[in-house]
Amino acid sequence: MGLNHESSPADVVRRQYVASAAGDLAALRATMAPDVEWTEMAGFPLAGTYRTPEGVTTNVMEKLGAEWDGWAAHDDTYVVDGENVVVLARYTASHRATGKDLAVRVAHHFIVRGGLIVRFEQFVDTALVRDAAS
Repeated sequence: MGLNHESSPADVVRRQYVASAAGDLAALRATMAPDVEWTEMAGFPLAGTYRTPEGVTTNVMEKLGAEWDGWAAHDDTYVVDGENVVVLARYTASHRATGKDLAVRVAHHFIVRGGLIVRFEQFVDTALVRDAAS
């Protein structure tokens, strides 16, 4: 990891998606600053702002994994402006309780400083998520 390009904001964000897809929570936490603020959109089942890498993986990724089969965030397009990285993405999953499939477009806004994610905000059609979960 000695190459500078691996700590560019887009590369840090990409590592986050790869770790998430692999279910590697330790690698996922390693992409986040100790004082990270991670916001799931109002209306989303896990709505709220979570702090610390442990808080994020415990309250977001582990809960998604418990409630959904095959939860995945597919990072399709990156738009980078300095420390801002916006990713146009998709969620796919199947809700464990309802058996309903989810396929929804999302946008993620990351702020990366010093090779770590310091802020995250999710934008998603929460009605589609709610429909799959109920």
